[in-house]
Amino acid sequence: MSRRIIVTGAASGIGARLAAELLRHGDRVCAADLNLAPMQDLRAAAGDPSQLRIETLDVRDPGAWARVVGGVAQDWDGLDVLLNVAGVLRAGYVQEATPADVHFHLDINTKGVIFGTQAALRAMLPQKAGHIVNIASLAGLSPVPGLSLYSASKFAVRGYSLAAAYELRPLGIHVSVVCPDAVQTPMLDIQLGDERAALTFSGARSLTVEEIAGVVIEQVLTRRPIELAVPRVRGRLARLAGFSPALAGLMFERLRRKGLLRQKKLRGPVVSG
Repeated sequence: MSRRIIVTGAASGIGARLAAELLRHGDRVCAADLNLAPMQDLRAAAGDPSQLRIETLDVRDPGAWARVVGGVAQDWDGLDVLLNVAGVLRAGYVQEATPADVHFHLDINTKGVIFGTQAALRAMLPQKAGHIVNIASLAGLSPVPGLSLYSASKFAVRGYSLAAAYELRPLGIHVSVVCPDAVQTPMLDIQLGDERAALTFSGARSLTVEEIAGVVIEQVLTRRPIELAVPRVRGRLARLAGFSPALAGLMFERLRRKGLLRQKKLRGPVVSG
């Protein structure tokens, strides 16, 4: 049966891949982002033009959320799934952060998820059914020096999602939080030349958007877990670091050196002219 799904951050990265794959699965998808032009490419993935709805959405704006969710619920007679994918990142040490940086991370990454969840519930609670999937990060399991604001915002997403999952399950609503490692997206590209983001590159490789889309579609949307870290080995390492900050402190310098080496390798040789 065709599901009614909203995907935020659908102009690029994980959101774009998820929207395309869900359309190929035959679902009805509302692709939402501030950048409309790239989402037009999703039309090629829709078997029927009526499957795809494209909406402008600023996740920081509760009114915009009410408009998008209300329109989908009215036109499609309900809402089955909300995928909160939209997110941002700026590397920076704590002493460098400006008020604008603080607002940037918390308004989009954290408040966007909260406002989206609240809007979706207005459609899902009368149905007594629905699934909200929030994309956090391994940075929401373990603190990440150099990405303190991003890590703080994702810790908040994880905490909010877990609390919401416990509250809402008796009401028929499932909430899942997905915590992936670094994923090869435009967000990762901007970190490549920044040593403050070295810990982002401390794994053996970056995940692909195809891998994350596969996990969400094949595992999260079918099994509806409360939390899932990807990949599992790095997830266990992040949980250990989060559980024991003292131990994490001993690990960070080694992981930072590993990340710096991988950044250098990914950038390739410097060519002088």
